[in-house]
Amino acid sequence: MTQLVPVILSGGSGSRLWPLSRAMRPKQFLGVTEDASLFQLTLKRLQGITADAMRPIVVANNDHRFLVGEQCREAGVEPHSIVLEPVARNTAPAIAAAALAAQANGADPVLLVLPSDHVFANVPAFHHAVRVGLKAAEGGALVTFGIVPTHAETGYGYVKASQALDANAAVPVQQFVEKPDLATAQAYLQEGSYTWNSGMFMFKASVFLEELGKANPAMLQACQAAWTKAQKDLEFVRLDNEAFASSPSDSVDYAVMEKTSKAVVVPLDAGWNDVGAWSAVWQVLPQDGQGNATRGDVLLEGASNSYVHADSRLVALIGVDDLVVVETTDAVLVAHKDKAQDVKKVVDRLKAQKRPEADLHREVFRPWGSYDSVDSGSRFQVKRITVKPGAKLSLQMHHHRAEHWVVVSGTASVRLGDEVKLVTENESVYIPVGVTHSLENPGKVPLHLIEVQSGSYLGEDDIVRFEDLYGRV
Repeated sequence: MTQLVPVILSGGSGSRLWPLSRAMRPKQFLGVTEDASLFQLTLKRLQGITADAMRPIVVANNDHRFLVGEQCREAGVEPHSIVLEPVARNTAPAIAAAALAAQANGADPVLLVLPSDHVFANVPAFHHAVRVGLKAAEGGALVTFGIVPTHAETGYGYVKASQALDANAAVPVQQFVEKPDLATAQAYLQEGSYTWNSGMFMFKASVFLEELGKANPAMLQACQAAWTKAQKDLEFVRLDNEAFASSPSDSVDYAVMEKTSKAVVVPLDAGWNDVGAWSAVWQVLPQDGQGNATRGDVLLEGASNSYVHADSRLVALIGVDDLVVVETTDAVLVAHKDKAQDVKKVVDRLKAQKRPEADLHREVFRPWGSYDSVDSGSRFQVKRITVKPGAKLSLQMHHHRAEHWVVVSGTASVRLGDEVKLVTENESVYIPVGVTHSLENPGKVPLHLIEVQSGSYLGEDDIVRFEDLYGRV
């Protein structure tokens, strides 16, 4: 049997789930529906899919590389490779890069291409559809998985099969169609041969690359050049920036699937949801007798059909219906549930105003741990810093600020100039402006400390790095 290699596409921005989802920590890396992230649930869903499934290839945004690595380790999964896109070029180039990575050792596996931010109520049904698709892909077909529609949906594209759908067979695709209006969607639902376009695919690496070369040779050439010139960096493979940026930007649907004669569709009825907006999150979570779904510290009095997410404090709703309320440490969203798709408009305005809330949470994750900006004012900033066991911050200095570190728990190994000393609970250390310093956690438990910065400029770009374990500059 041909080897099966899952390919997980994790480059999305998830802007419609703001303020929980931000550019630097988008929805696929968040616990949206349960404690595990959507990305980790995707990894978990691969377990038991086939007897010979290989380790997954993850295609990721360069800015998310440490998130991917850390969440794979938390899930107990060692990827085949983590391929980093230097710029976003949509799904077709991303899949081409994964196909080239899969062929690097001379193999020609079947690729199971999955977005990293979908959920399924019925995982065994998903596995069954994959096994059906595998047989077709081994025979040279390009498989798309069509979601059996439950209602007339205007927010998805559709796939029309050329014959009656069969849960145990792949049937030829007659046509890919754009998002319809309501009347057309209702006709599709009644007709019976239409499914929602899920964005999930399966094909041999060689067959996909061959079809891409026929339909879009410039894209294939750019991806091949980006792979040939790629560089290994720690556990990551960095595609060549210039070559990959020269590729046309296009989805796999437009670039290949709508143009190939080898497309087939496997119907998938597994309680699928792409969690594309807060209203979709409300749909997949358990609801109380009044139709409310909640996460976090929430009190409801006379509220109905609402979704409430409380991240850091108590949120109470009284006498309201059909609302989405999402609270984080630095932003609160209140929206009518029917307008959940319009959250992206708010994010676009934040970006236009260059506000940090579009990109960053108050708590920012780094490869060594995280920091939370607790307070700030004129010429001062206070952060709560967590350093993972064995992790180390870069050897650095600052031109404009001094720092005072107070250890709350754990033990810190602090390098200050040429001196190295251990700082333990309730002890502190002062780092003057311009002094070279680094921080390491030599222990087996997380290190927690409070950092007080003071000076004329406190921006994150006032860092001169001399040594860094993670390849940052």
